[in-house]
Amino acid sequence: MKKYYPEGARPDIEAVEKRLSSPAELKNAFLSGESLEARAVLCDRGHNLDVDLRCMKGFMPRKECAMGIEDNTVRDIAIISRVNKPVDFVITGFSENERGETFALLSRRKLQEECAANYTSRLIPGDIIDARVTHLEPFGAFCDIGAGISALMPIDGISVSRIPHPCVRFSVNQDIKAVVKSIDENGRITLSQKELLGTWEENASKFAPGETVPGVIRSVEDYGIFVELAPNLAGLAECALGPRAGDSAAVYIKSINPERMKIKLIIVDYFTGDGKSPAADYFISDGHIDKWTYSPETSIKRVEVRFRRGRADPREPHQYRSCRQCEDQPSSNAGGPNGFHFRPRNDDTAGSA
Repeated sequence: MKKYYPEGARPDIEAVEKRLSSPAELKNAFLSGESLEARAVLCDRGHNLDVDLRCMKGFMPRKECAMGIEDNTVRDIAIISRVNKPVDFVITGFSENERGETFALLSRRKLQEECAANYTSRLIPGDIIDARVTHLEPFGAFCDIGAGISALMPIDGISVSRIPHPCVRFSVNQDIKAVVKSIDENGRITLSQKELLGTWEENASKFAPGETVPGVIRSVEDYGIFVELAPNLAGLAECALGPRAGDSAAVYIKSINPERMKIKLIIVDYFTGDGKSPAADYFISDGHIDKWTYSPETSIKRVEVRFRRGRADPREPHQYRSCRQCEDQPSSNAGGPNGFHFRPRNDDTAGSA
């Protein structure tokens, strides 16, 4: 399967720079059908893009700026927002302006259609891919998964630990790893990342009772304070006056209980911080996964994600989905800040998250 990279993240940029060095090199790229990358410098009133090709001007007509523009399934903001950013394209020809100057005709749409046919349409749930964060919203992060084709990573797919906004984990133009979570009947891809950031046991193995470690306070409840220790791991601290969500903290680890997936903490100190999560470590970074089990083998609860093609099946057991309604409940069936419902181990029916 041919590989396509997010715009601005191409590993062959030196070869691209060579193609942009002269009109003759651009002609060779045109004849070979190679894709190139350059910076968009202007979006005119007709929403056509001017692209700086170094040795000449590039012109990208509106309908060639993105797949879906012509049939109005993609809005023009997808064009306007590319100004001062790299765009990937193929050269479709050359022309001259009224002053006799040669310019190249470009198509991003054609490259995206090629990427869709040869790459994104062949992805299946569970595939691990490269992505670049392009836009952050309260509900999730939009990512470029190849040639400017966008996919959404919902906020509950970013990590097991609950976060208030994707900006505490990601920044725009950050290159990340992601797993294809689902693909709908229209080919739209939904991404996830929590399955790559380690199981409860893998994350908890970095800590030991008696240690005092850094963390980020994620929520303050009547029954305790949830503190994120790692992107896929949180503990519950005893109630204290003063700490607020987003504060940085030093916490003492009282106990770690794999059977119940519980970490008990005491807040030693806290102070105003930026709310950013600890740096994420990828425990899985390539290949494909069919199933991911977050819970330890010895746990009385089982948290498992299975990947399958198509939309989420409405018949799947609710307890394996991400769920917000039980996050703030101290019940033994609540997942605390990680947003999961659980099923006891003695029920062997596995569902999908």
